[in-house]
Amino acid sequence: MDLALVWFILIAVLWTGYLVLEGFDFGVGMLMPIIGKSNKGRRVVLNTIGPVWDGNEVWLLTAGGATFAAFPEWYATMFSGFYLPLFLILLALIVRAVAIEYRGKINDETWRTRWDWAIIITAWIPAVLWGVAFSNIVRGVPLDENHQFVGNFFTFLNPFALLGGVVTLLLFLSHGAIFLSLKTDGEIRARAEAFAKKISLASLAAAAVWAIWLQLAFSVAWTWAAVAVAALGLAGAWYSSLQGRFGWAFIANAVAIVGAVALIFGSLYPDVLPDIDGVNSLTVDNASSTDYTLTVMTWVAAIMTPIVLAYQAWTYWVFRRRLSMEHIPEHSELTFSKS
Repeated sequence: MDLALVWFILIAVLWTGYLVLEGFDFGVGMLMPIIGKSNKGRRVVLNTIGPVWDGNEVWLLTAGGATFAAFPEWYATMFSGFYLPLFLILLALIVRAVAIEYRGKINDETWRTRWDWAIIITAWIPAVLWGVAFSNIVRGVPLDENHQFVGNFFTFLNPFALLGGVVTLLLFLSHGAIFLSLKTDGEIRARAEAFAKKISLASLAAAAVWAIWLQLAFSVAWTWAAVAVAALGLAGAWYSSLQGRFGWAFIANAVAIVGAVALIFGSLYPDVLPDIDGVNSLTVDNASSTDYTLTVMTWVAAIMTPIVLAYQAWTYWVFRRRLSMEHIPEHSELTFSKS
């Protein structure tokens, strides 16, 4: 198989891992004020992702690095043309990391509230913008003969892309609620389960409209299979949530994300970034690195990927138990005098 195609598929796999894992991180962040209604409740909610959120971001770094090395033309055009939305996403990720680390450092309600809102807002921003970005990549953007983006910020604000933002928002909310249903106990779990049952249906409805629109307007025949996989996954997540089987609901949501990524990348191929007029598109062939570079990358990936998967699996296994407010001490933060 052509190594450029291999790396196109591997980048899709990396994005799948990122969206499955970071998706529930964003969902948990957005749900902090809804599911965790008190300081202890919010601490429980945040502690469910405390040991894993930074490891989940490794998938984003790897996907970006793989794109840079395997498809430098794609990387250059996308990161320059999509500069503002990607800058907002990266800024949100940085602020979120600081907020998670700083929230519990001082025993002061105002301090905690400000960082809580930082976590909440910086979960909402990427949850919407990733959907907007991927929708525009599939739809195509204006490129000149040098494969440079020639649109502006408002180019991204088309109806299809905005619907994509709504879809990822709802999908991550559903994913986060299901994750909290698996990782918490007591009243936090009860609220998470109730919310998951409601939001999973909304996620299914919005995703169905977006996926059919994408398939009919921008895709090819075989990706109807990916649409079916995504639809079955979201329907399974909704049904399993209603039945109280949240382990199966989480798996079904993950399957839906696999189907959605297959739909996106299957619709793109052989392009990696279509020109909206179909003239100056970047393709797997004209955007890829040399065979030597791709060969070296393939060997590195073959060695390092099992190691990364092993330590992430170990992390999830170690921190697999449920949390409740009974596990949270009254006060563990530093206390400073305000005088």
